[in-house]
Amino acid sequence: MLQTSAHFVVNHTLAAQPDRPLSPLAWMNDRPLALDTTLQELSRHTAQIEADQLVIDVARVFEKNPLSPGVILLESGQLFGMISRRRFLERMSRPYALELFLKRPVRSLHHFTKGKLEIFPETTLIVEAARCSLERSPEFLYEPILVYSEDHQIHYLVDVHQLLLAQSRIHQLTSQLLDETSYAERMQTEKMVSLGRMVAGVAHEIKNPVNSVHGNIQFLADYYNHLIELIQTLETKIPASDYDELAEIKDEIEYDFIIEDTPKIIKSIQLSSERLIQIVTSLRNFSRIDDQKQQLINLHDCLEGTLLILENQLKNSITVEKDYEYLPEVACYSGQISQVFMNLLANAIDTLMERKAQTNDPDWIPKIRIETRYLEQYQTGQGVSIKIIDNGLGIPPKNQQKIFDNFFTTKPVGKGTGLGLAISYQIVVKKHQGELKLRSQVNEGTEFEVLLPF
Repeated sequence: MLQTSAHFVVNHTLAAQPDRPLSPLAWMNDRPLALDTTLQELSRHTAQIEADQLVIDVARVFEKNPLSPGVILLESGQLFGMISRRRFLERMSRPYALELFLKRPVRSLHHFTKGKLEIFPETTLIVEAARCSLERSPEFLYEPILVYSEDHQIHYLVDVHQLLLAQSRIHQLTSQLLDETSYAERMQTEKMVSLGRMVAGVAHEIKNPVNSVHGNIQFLADYYNHLIELIQTLETKIPASDYDELAEIKDEIEYDFIIEDTPKIIKSIQLSSERLIQIVTSLRNFSRIDDQKQQLINLHDCLEGTLLILENQLKNSITVEKDYEYLPEVACYSGQISQVFMNLLANAIDTLMERKAQTNDPDWIPKIRIETRYLEQYQTGQGVSIKIIDNGLGIPPKNQQKIFDNFFTTKPVGKGTGLGLAISYQIVVKKHQGELKLRSQVNEGTEFEVLLPF
């Protein structure tokens, strides 16, 4: 005998596994969910019936498929509507409903039970479909949604209960991922701050002796010149009888070579000390990652300091071209902007080295081009543009949308954390209200553009 209450036997049929009874929660535990999971990953309910069939046939369909949330109504094979199990039971539980409807066509019942039918393509994200479902009026809140395939050949129903469970699971996984991301970013930031303090301390310790050497070079050069003058003066006073003995001593100590080579040594020490001072200054500027307030800085100095730190990776292999336009000083967190330049240049070096290892073209020369421009109009005022361009491997289109995501990296395990570009994006966009743009073409190269407002 047909049951007319809402208490049906709990059983479920999956389209792919028709003999496997599962609850929605058990089904979801078998499948990984992610933020981009779509409706086609949920179980399908494909019960269909022609609108001209009798209402009693609908009851039989529900009895045969106890977990089906509804039946799809067709007219001459085309979609006509949907009757949900909930509204069917509600209508049939009313007095005289059995006698009134069971022997009539389904379309007559549909007239009394139809409501707003939500129809989605199966490529719709679960979170989007759940949001739209929750925006329905309370009367239709728990109605199943209708889903169609990409070719519109197949229509099926998705239980809103399962949809909301999946959305809840996605929300839980997203919260977990955000917690992990936040923890990783905090750890990375703490590492960078600790590294910055260590580098600043080392730079400070190096700077004192380097300044001492550099400051005394000129005195040493003056002392040398005075001694040479003294020796040359004394030579004129020595009697001719003693000159042969002096000449013998000069030959023994290679006096002529000393006179020629010592100025070169002094000059070399002077240049080296100046270079060390530049490196130490660049390290100190780069180490100010935990700046608490913005300062007016020369971006060209930041770029040059970063190039100086990376010089060991650049020399003898990569050509660096510079096209600098006059830039006024910009208010920035200098250490953080230096970190952005470091990340972008280091990425450019990595891709150039990778292409160099793969290429067989003898005419290909690895290059990095740096362009700076003053922008008369940017956002609501003026700004600056810094482009870092390489002719490396380029970035495939499928990766370009994810390039600034946390933990996304195409580098081998152990060579990349997936945080460099993500942190750079946060620094430019969040901390400086600017933009970090990407343009890339496979086998042609990549361009990163940093836009900063005044």
